[in-house]
Amino acid sequence: MDLILRRANLPDGRKGIDIGIQGDRIVALENNLQATAPQEIDVSNRLVSPPFVDAHFHMDATLTYGIPRVNQSGTLLEGIALWGELKPLLTPEAVMERALTYCDWAVARGILAIRTHVDVCDPNLLAVRALLEVKQKVAPYLDLQLVAFPQDGYYRSPGAVQLLEKALDLGVEVVGGIPHFERTMAEGAASVRALCEIAAARGLRVDLHCDETDDPLSRHVETLAYETLRLGLQGRVAGSHLTSMHSMDNAYVSKLIPLMAEAELGVVANPLVNLVLQGRHDTYPKRRGLTRVPELMAAGLTVAFGHDCVMDPWYPLGSGNMLEVAHMAIHAAHLTGYEQMRQCFLAVTENPARILGLEGYGLEPGCYADLVVLQAADAVEAIRLKPACLYVFRRGRLIAQTPPVVAQLHLPERPTQVEFSRQLWTSSAHGTAEAAGLELLQGEGQGAGYGHRDAN
Repeated sequence: MDLILRRANLPDGRKGIDIGIQGDRIVALENNLQATAPQEIDVSNRLVSPPFVDAHFHMDATLTYGIPRVNQSGTLLEGIALWGELKPLLTPEAVMERALTYCDWAVARGILAIRTHVDVCDPNLLAVRALLEVKQKVAPYLDLQLVAFPQDGYYRSPGAVQLLEKALDLGVEVVGGIPHFERTMAEGAASVRALCEIAAARGLRVDLHCDETDDPLSRHVETLAYETLRLGLQGRVAGSHLTSMHSMDNAYVSKLIPLMAEAELGVVANPLVNLVLQGRHDTYPKRRGLTRVPELMAAGLTVAFGHDCVMDPWYPLGSGNMLEVAHMAIHAAHLTGYEQMRQCFLAVTENPARILGLEGYGLEPGCYADLVVLQAADAVEAIRLKPACLYVFRRGRLIAQTPPVVAQLHLPERPTQVEFSRQLWTSSAHGTAEAAGLELLQGEGQGAGYGHRDAN
């Protein structure tokens, strides 16, 4: 072995598992692995997970908040208008600099794969060319999947039909669209058909911004499911947002969800942004705007969560933490049952990896050694605490590290440290990290942390 992580907790509930890594692959997962390695890390009481995957993002716009102005209304339509004002000001260098900065944030947060939609309505395809270069630069440590996204409408924006094809010719690998933004419902449905046919002809995946509206009559996801079945694209198509489902009547949804399941559609909800952009026309009661996550999960669809935006014309907040996204979904969709919370962890790890079609992803022998060690004991605690990524490994190589967050207390007759983990205070009479059996890291150059040792 080249590296062994000792006594890990896994997202499926297994505990005390040794993870053996050789080269860029996981080769063993078992209790008391009888092997040695030049580097062994004790991760007792720590969750070791495959990396986070962001299934929906807009990297061409990220970190542009306030340029050229702030979205004062906070609405989707002002955000789209503001993006139109910003596009003429973009330069390839600025797009690349912001994108690379965000990729740094993502890696530090344990995100090692991102599907980003990139606007193709610019005649020069400036953002497309810039992000294709970023994709190449970050490839050693992050999988960046680009979606050709006609932000201003496939038919509505002059030249978008040709520009989308050109973006695909340049190397963009997923077909995108925004049918609810076309001028009419009929044009929206026609765009879904045309875009799915392009993907079928080219052997590509599809991911459409679909029904991102409070209008219950926006039903393009039905057309998307039908075209998926007609063209044999099952397992290669995702519908993102689907917020109109929140407002649809139950009778229609009782027919729609089985059709979506038959088509094996992937579903991507964006809890942070869906909640702040939808329901804007309501007084009270205000609709939440998030799609029907529990019902879609119960029907067996692959449901993933995306960050969508970070500090851009549509969303002024965000820091690239997918656990924050899962945390919001739990609250917004009433998913506080234990198994439901575990499903929300899968919605930012395994499920988006499946939608993106990532090869070698997972925690099994033969999978890539892409791993995140979290300062939490299990998946639910990780969502509760949104903790630091203590170690992030890409293909078996350490690429990011964060010291544990441990508060120092100066109180009489109380513990000297607080780490906020339920397992720590229930496993120890004193509640301190030392009493819980964790090995304090004192290695040279490592900073304060837990459980690292070199076998040699």
